[in-house]
Amino acid sequence: MNDDTPATPRRPNARGQGERLREEIISAAAKMLGELADDETLSLRAVARAVSISPTSVYLYFSDRDALVAATMHRCHTEMLKAADDADAAQPSPALGLRARILAQAAWVQDHPGLYKVMHESRVGMPFKEILFNRMTASIQRCMDAGVATPGDAATVALDLRTAVIGMLSLRINEPDLPWPPFPEQADRFLTKLVGLELPARA
Repeated sequence: MNDDTPATPRRPNARGQGERLREEIISAAAKMLGELADDETLSLRAVARAVSISPTSVYLYFSDRDALVAATMHRCHTEMLKAADDADAAQPSPALGLRARILAQAAWVQDHPGLYKVMHESRVGMPFKEILFNRMTASIQRCMDAGVATPGDAATVALDLRTAVIGMLSLRINEPDLPWPPFPEQADRFLTKLVGLELPARA
């Protein structure tokens, strides 16, 4: 069988279903990237086979591999962002909201370690990642305004916190045999030392 031949022939999409096919391509790419944990080894032909279409059909939606990787990571980032936003909004105080935001991000990473590696180690441009940073900055600013965090420039503090969290999550993936403490404990130390957060006592 030619490498360009889909494993199972696919019926053409009905008129107006092009967006559905685009999402199916992204879903297939996300599954593969999660398993590979490296976008450099992603094959558009393999993605096409998984969706039962020809490689030329992929190019109708994505100009090249990088474009597909960026679109896939955008979807993943949106999912992680929603989990963090929902967790923050569900808490009764800014301090607990910021903590919940960090823990929700970590939970998503635990479920999708390969995708997280691609998100932060790929050379493909991903400007949408700035949204997560902006949301963290806003959450820190709320803590400062409420008087539960050390006053200062929220963006600078958010950058420090983001660096610590991303580095810690990446290390946990790449060096799992280190004697890692429970993530909530480490996150609390980051929040106390970097943000000056006074976390309410928890039962």
